[in-house]
Amino acid sequence: MFGKWALMAVGAALATAGPAAAAELLAGAFIHDAAFIGGALGTGSADREKGADIELGIRSDRIEALGLIGAPQAHAFVSVNTSHTSDFVAAGLSWPIGLTHGLYLRPGIGLAYTDGKTNLPPVNAPGLAPAEIQRRLNLFETRIDFGSRFLFEPELALGARFNDRWSAELSWVHISNGEIFHHGKNQGLDDAGVRVIYALGAR
Repeated sequence: MFGKWALMAVGAALATAGPAAAAELLAGAFIHDAAFIGGALGTGSADREKGADIELGIRSDRIEALGLIGAPQAHAFVSVNTSHTSDFVAAGLSWPIGLTHGLYLRPGIGLAYTDGKTNLPPVNAPGLAPAEIQRRLNLFETRIDFGSRFLFEPELALGARFNDRWSAELSWVHISNGEIFHHGKNQGLDDAGVRVIYALGAR
């Protein structure tokens, strides 16, 4: 399972970055389905799934060909849930914005694909056997219904550079369909955690 997702993430990174070279490796640990974030931001976090998310990914150098939109970096990563619920891969663009010496803000946007649940069956359908009602109720109470496997992936990070090679980020990542990929169910997933970044070339 992990190998399949890792290969998908690498492929997404290459497709997104184009000629830009891989510049940074990412590794992170996140709270999965962080409802306190979803509640504060109104992003529709379901507060149903448990565990932690382990994230591995890459970022490109800044893409000078996209200078009209601020020469962002391309990113791609795989997120694997320790409780075997919703894994996902994502790829997109992010913009490091310097705040002070060593500190920066990094907004980003991308697309994701999840192996999580979509279009869960209704619990109140007529004629269901008690065992089937219980099965559906358990799914409703313990799984996010994304509505679509293809999702939007906005993110925001506050980072600190320690030296030319190492930095770390407090990071929020959200995935949901935004009522665009699917109309109806739009339960989102909010992840909150820490990334460690290693630069492949001195900064």
